[in-house]
Amino acid sequence: MIQSIPSPKAEPFKRWLAKVGKERLDEIENPELAMGRMQELYEKKGYPKEWIDKRLRGIAVRQDLTDDPQRRAKRSLFGRPAAQLLHQWKARGVASSVEFAILTNEIMQGTFDLEVDEYKQVKSLARENLRDHMTDIELILTMLGEATTTKLHRDRDSQGVAPLKKDAKDGGAVAGRTRKDIEQQSGQPVVSRSNYLPPPSDGAVLENGAASGKPTKRKAIAARKKTKSEKA
Repeated sequence: MIQSIPSPKAEPFKRWLAKVGKERLDEIENPELAMGRMQELYEKKGYPKEWIDKRLRGIAVRQDLTDDPQRRAKRSLFGRPAAQLLHQWKARGVASSVEFAILTNEIMQGTFDLEVDEYKQVKSLARENLRDHMTDIELILTMLGEATTTKLHRDRDSQGVAPLKKDAKDGGAVAGRTRKDIEQQSGQPVVSRSNYLPPPSDGAVLENGAASGKPTKRKAIAARKKTKSEKA
């Protein structure tokens, strides 16, 4: 429709649309291009290279749980870990976003003793992607929980939400035991309040790089109830 507009002012926009369209078609044929574009975006936002590498691998692990085998086969070895979880869930009977959220929360609960919404409150996030604000060790543990869940789905040949939910709970528990071991050995909590939010314009101090401290689940739930009551 825009391409049919005969105005010279529309030409730059037409060229931009054509460029973006070609990029997306190229990414469909070669998913590694999308990974490269995502890496550039994270670099422009100032994320460290080591963090970006872990984040991209984490994306691959999760996608594999929710996508189909034919698309997964097109991915490189680098991309396979991040794509597995969503592939598996789709192929094994998960159909709604609510069911995806339930399974995700089972893994997060087992790994960090926090559901996704509670975790986002800890990091002072609203609509931001939680994983974009995780530390290296938080990302690694999330990947461990999801990769373990994927393995359990395959080994047990689980079908339907109830068996998949049990796998997610068991996979999260594996990562959760690892987290507790790390905390015992280091003497420090793994769950961090730090985030990658940009500095506020009013000069207030953010928690980026602040000392991490693991709040209790009770506090996170109380904060959520308080927010709901204020809205009411």
